[in-house]
Amino acid sequence: MKAIFIAFDQAYYERIVEMLPRLGCRGFTAWQEVQGRGSKTGDPHYGTHAWPSLASAMMVMVEDDRVDSVLDYLHGLDLDTPKLGLRAWVLPVERSI
Repeated sequence: MKAIFIAFDQAYYERIVEMLPRLGCRGFTAWQEVQGRGSKTGDPHYGTHAWPSLASAMMVMVEDDRVDSVLDYLHGLDLDTPKLGLRAWVLPVERSI
């Protein structure tokens, strides 16, 4: 099992949540309003007057064989609208209860 941590512009939230069951992924935890700035490109998401947008984040638990399909979908979203900002990292799940 893997955990995929996704940080993204809030505009992506509904699309990502709707995509998960279509790809056979059920479990996730989402944080609706997070602040941050990408390490390579993109505008800050601080929720301030100067930088009014906010980001969201999500941790999705997936079986190993579903990781590529989730990442491919997310990469497609990012390519379609690169100015919004979307990044994902895959982490091993060592143990769960």
